Amino acid sequence: MTTRNLTRFWEWGRKIICVGRNYADHAKELKNAIPTEPVLFLKTSSAYLREGSPIIVPAYSNNLHHEVEFGVVIGKAGTAIPQESAMDHVAGYVLCLDMTARDIQDECKSKGLPWTLAKAFNTSCPVSEFIPKDKIPDPGNINLWLKVNDQMRQNGNTSQMIFSIPYLINYISDFISLEEGDLILTGTPKGVSRVQEHDEIEAGIEGIISMSFKVERS
Repeated sequence: MTTRNLTRFWEWGRKIICVGRNYADHAKELKNAIPTEPVLFLKTSSAYLREGSPIIVPAYSNNLHHEVEFGVVIGKAGTAIPQESAMDHVAGYVLCLDMTARDIQDECKSKGLPWTLAKAFNTSCPVSEFIPKDKIPDPGNINLWLKVNDQMRQNGNTSQMIFSIPYLINYISDFISLEEGDLILTGTPKGVSRVQEHDEIEAGIEGIISMSFKVERS
Protein backbone atom coordinates (compact mmCIF):
# COMPACT_ATOMS: atom_id res chain seq x y z
CA MET A 1 0.00 0.00 0.00
CA THR A 2 1.12 3.54 -0.68
CA THR A 3 2.73 5.78 1.90
CA ARG A 4 0.81 8.68 0.39
CA ASN A 5 -2.53 9.67 1.88
CA LEU A 6 -5.20 7.72 -0.01
CA THR A 7 -7.95 9.65 1.76
CA ARG A 8 -6.82 12.62 -0.34
CA PHE A 9 -6.28 10.68 -3.58
CA TRP A 10 -7.64 13.58 -5.65
CA GLU A 11 -4.50 15.59 -4.83
CA TRP A 12 -2.08 13.12 -6.45
CA GLY A 13 -3.96 10.32 -8.23
CA ARG A 14 -3.02 10.13 -11.89
CA LYS A 15 -6.05 8.64 -13.66
CA ILE A 16 -9.84 8.79 -13.63
CA ILE A 17 -11.15 5.82 -15.61
CA CYS A 18 -14.86 6.02 -16.38
CA VAL A 19 -17.29 3.30 -17.42
CA GLY A 20 -20.08 4.37 -19.75
CA ARG A 21 -23.50 2.75 -20.13
CA ASN A 22 -23.06 0.38 -17.18
CA TYR A 23 -26.75 0.60 -16.23
CA ALA A 24 -29.12 -0.76 -18.88
CA ASP A 25 -31.88 1.79 -18.18
CA HIS A 26 -29.41 4.67 -18.61
CA ALA A 27 -28.17 3.26 -21.92
CA LYS A 28 -31.79 3.03 -23.07
CA GLU A 29 -32.69 6.58 -22.00
CA LEU A 30 -29.89 7.93 -24.20
CA LYS A 31 -30.94 5.57 -27.01
CA ASN A 32 -27.67 3.64 -26.85
CA ALA A 33 -27.26 -0.09 -27.29
CA ILE A 34 -26.69 -2.09 -24.11
CA PRO A 35 -22.97 -2.93 -24.18
CA THR A 36 -21.59 -6.46 -24.24
CA GLU A 37 -18.24 -5.25 -22.87
CA PRO A 38 -17.37 -2.15 -20.83
CA VAL A 39 -17.28 1.23 -22.57
CA LEU A 40 -14.30 3.17 -21.21
CA PHE A 41 -13.24 6.81 -21.34
CA LEU A 42 -10.92 9.00 -19.27
CA LYS A 43 -11.13 12.21 -17.30
CA THR A 44 -8.07 14.28 -16.42
CA SER A 45 -6.99 14.69 -12.81
CA SER A 46 -7.69 18.44 -13.18
CA ALA A 47 -11.39 17.50 -13.41
CA TYR A 48 -11.53 16.82 -9.66
CA LEU A 49 -13.73 19.16 -7.62
CA ARG A 50 -14.27 19.22 -3.87
CA GLU A 51 -17.35 20.34 -1.98
CA GLY A 52 -17.35 24.09 -1.37
CA SER A 53 -16.31 24.97 -4.92
CA PRO A 54 -18.83 25.35 -7.78
CA ILE A 55 -19.36 23.20 -10.84
CA ILE A 56 -18.60 25.44 -13.83
CA VAL A 57 -20.61 25.01 -17.03
CA PRO A 58 -18.09 25.09 -19.89
CA ALA A 59 -18.43 28.18 -22.08
CA TYR A 60 -18.86 25.96 -25.15
CA SER A 61 -21.84 24.00 -23.76
CA ASN A 62 -25.53 24.79 -23.36
CA ASN A 63 -26.64 21.39 -22.09
CA LEU A 64 -24.74 20.21 -19.01
CA HIS A 65 -26.02 16.95 -17.48
CA HIS A 66 -25.51 15.41 -14.05
CA GLU A 67 -24.59 11.72 -13.64
CA VAL A 68 -24.24 10.36 -10.11
CA GLU A 69 -21.74 7.51 -9.82
CA PHE A 70 -20.13 5.16 -7.33
CA GLY A 71 -16.35 5.53 -7.41
CA VAL A 72 -13.70 2.92 -6.56
CA VAL A 73 -10.31 4.12 -5.27
CA ILE A 74 -7.37 1.86 -6.08
CA GLY A 75 -4.97 1.19 -3.21
CA LYS A 76 -2.67 -1.44 -4.72
CA ALA A 77 -1.25 -1.27 -8.24
CA GLY A 78 -1.64 -4.09 -10.70
CA THR A 79 -1.85 -5.29 -14.29
CA ALA A 80 -4.14 -8.08 -15.53
CA ILE A 81 -5.69 -8.37 -12.06
CA PRO A 82 -7.81 -11.55 -11.69
CA GLN A 83 -11.45 -11.05 -10.70
CA GLU A 84 -10.89 -13.34 -7.72
CA SER A 85 -8.39 -10.95 -6.13
CA ALA A 86 -9.68 -7.67 -7.60
CA MET A 87 -11.15 -6.38 -4.35
CA ASP A 88 -7.74 -6.72 -2.68
CA HIS A 89 -6.66 -3.78 -4.85
CA VAL A 90 -9.46 -1.51 -3.56
CA ALA A 91 -8.62 0.97 -0.81
CA GLY A 92 -12.06 2.54 -0.49
CA TYR A 93 -14.86 4.32 -2.23
CA VAL A 94 -16.17 7.76 -3.08
CA LEU A 95 -19.38 9.33 -4.35
CA CYS A 96 -18.81 11.09 -7.67
CA LEU A 97 -20.56 13.16 -10.29
CA ASP A 98 -19.68 12.67 -13.94
CA MET A 99 -20.68 16.07 -15.30
CA THR A 100 -21.27 15.79 -19.04
CA ALA A 101 -21.62 18.44 -21.73
CA ARG A 102 -24.32 16.43 -23.48
CA ASP A 103 -24.62 18.69 -26.52
CA ILE A 104 -20.89 18.37 -27.14
CA GLN A 105 -20.97 14.62 -26.55
CA ASP A 106 -23.82 14.22 -29.04
CA GLU A 107 -21.92 16.29 -31.61
CA CYS A 108 -18.75 14.26 -31.10
CA LYS A 109 -20.64 10.98 -31.38
CA SER A 110 -22.31 12.09 -34.61
CA LYS A 111 -18.89 12.86 -36.12
CA GLY A 112 -17.18 9.76 -34.72
CA LEU A 113 -14.90 11.92 -32.55
CA PRO A 114 -13.65 11.38 -28.95
CA TRP A 115 -15.73 12.68 -26.03
CA THR A 116 -12.89 14.51 -24.26
CA LEU A 117 -14.36 18.03 -24.32
CA ALA A 118 -17.70 16.65 -23.16
CA LYS A 119 -16.32 14.72 -20.22
CA ALA A 120 -12.89 15.90 -19.05
CA PHE A 121 -13.23 19.66 -18.57
CA ASN A 122 -12.29 21.34 -15.27
CA THR A 123 -14.84 20.68 -12.45
CA SER A 124 -16.36 17.71 -14.34
CA CYS A 125 -15.60 15.21 -11.54
CA PRO A 126 -16.94 16.37 -8.15
CA VAL A 127 -16.05 13.87 -5.41
CA SER A 128 -17.09 13.30 -1.81
CA GLU A 129 -14.92 12.52 1.17
CA PHE A 130 -13.07 9.20 0.95
CA ILE A 131 -15.06 6.24 2.32
CA PRO A 132 -12.93 3.45 3.86
CA LYS A 133 -13.49 0.02 2.36
CA ASP A 134 -14.85 -1.47 5.58
CA LYS A 135 -17.68 1.10 5.67
CA ILE A 136 -19.27 -0.52 2.59
CA PRO A 137 -19.00 -4.30 2.95
CA ASP A 138 -21.16 -4.94 -0.14
CA PRO A 139 -20.45 -2.30 -2.82
CA GLY A 140 -22.58 -4.33 -5.23
CA ASN A 141 -25.76 -3.40 -3.33
CA ILE A 142 -25.91 0.26 -2.34
CA ASN A 143 -28.41 2.98 -3.20
CA LEU A 144 -27.30 6.12 -5.06
CA TRP A 145 -29.46 9.21 -5.37
CA LEU A 146 -29.27 12.72 -6.77
CA LYS A 147 -31.51 15.77 -6.40
CA VAL A 148 -31.52 19.07 -8.27
CA ASN A 149 -33.07 21.95 -6.35
CA ASP A 150 -34.44 19.38 -3.88
CA GLN A 151 -36.23 17.38 -6.60
CA MET A 152 -35.20 13.74 -7.01
CA ARG A 153 -33.70 13.06 -10.43
CA GLN A 154 -31.71 9.84 -10.00
CA ASN A 155 -32.30 6.94 -7.63
CA GLY A 156 -30.65 3.60 -8.35
CA ASN A 157 -28.76 0.67 -6.88
CA THR A 158 -25.33 -0.66 -7.80
CA SER A 159 -26.91 -4.12 -8.11
CA GLN A 160 -28.28 -2.80 -11.44
CA MET A 161 -24.78 -2.48 -12.93
CA ILE A 162 -24.18 -4.60 -16.00
CA PHE A 163 -20.52 -5.19 -15.12
CA SER A 164 -19.51 -5.74 -11.48
CA ILE A 165 -16.63 -3.99 -9.74
CA PRO A 166 -14.34 -7.09 -9.80
CA TYR A 167 -15.11 -7.56 -13.50
CA LEU A 168 -14.31 -3.91 -14.24
CA ILE A 169 -11.01 -4.03 -12.34
CA ASN A 170 -10.02 -7.17 -14.26
CA TYR A 171 -11.11 -5.78 -17.63
CA ILE A 172 -9.51 -2.34 -17.22
CA SER A 173 -6.23 -3.67 -15.83
CA ASP A 174 -5.81 -5.99 -18.82
CA PHE A 175 -5.28 -2.87 -20.98
CA ILE A 176 -4.47 -0.03 -18.56
CA SER A 177 -2.33 -0.77 -15.52
CA LEU A 178 -4.02 0.44 -12.36
CA GLU A 179 -1.97 2.58 -9.98
CA GLU A 180 -2.40 3.67 -6.39
CA GLY A 181 -4.74 6.63 -6.21
CA ASP A 182 -6.52 5.86 -9.49
CA LEU A 183 -10.30 6.30 -9.48
CA ILE A 184 -12.78 4.14 -11.38
CA LEU A 185 -16.23 5.62 -12.00
CA THR A 186 -18.63 2.71 -12.39
CA GLY A 187 -21.48 4.28 -14.38
CA THR A 188 -24.74 6.08 -13.66
CA PRO A 189 -28.36 4.98 -13.15
CA LYS A 190 -31.16 6.40 -15.29
CA GLY A 191 -32.55 9.89 -14.72
CA VAL A 192 -29.76 12.10 -16.05
CA SER A 193 -30.93 15.60 -16.93
CA ARG A 194 -29.84 19.15 -17.58
CA VAL A 195 -28.61 21.54 -14.91
CA GLN A 196 -28.31 25.29 -15.26
CA GLU A 197 -26.60 28.23 -13.59
CA HIS A 198 -27.67 28.69 -9.94
CA ASP A 199 -28.98 25.11 -9.62
CA GLU A 200 -28.00 23.17 -6.51
CA ILE A 201 -27.09 19.51 -6.88
CA GLU A 202 -27.25 17.22 -3.86
CA ALA A 203 -26.21 13.57 -4.10
CA GLY A 204 -25.69 10.70 -1.73
CA ILE A 205 -25.04 7.07 -0.98
CA GLU A 206 -27.97 6.09 1.21
CA GLY A 207 -26.98 5.81 4.86
CA ILE A 208 -23.30 6.57 4.13
CA ILE A 209 -22.54 10.04 2.77
CA SER A 210 -23.94 13.04 0.91
CA MET A 211 -22.56 16.13 -0.80
CA SER A 212 -23.84 19.27 -2.54
CA PHE A 213 -22.59 21.61 -5.26
CA LYS A 214 -23.77 24.84 -6.84
CA VAL A 215 -23.71 25.27 -10.61
CA GLU A 216 -22.17 28.42 -12.08
CA ARG A 217 -21.22 29.68 -15.52
CA SER A 218 -17.68 30.56 -16.53
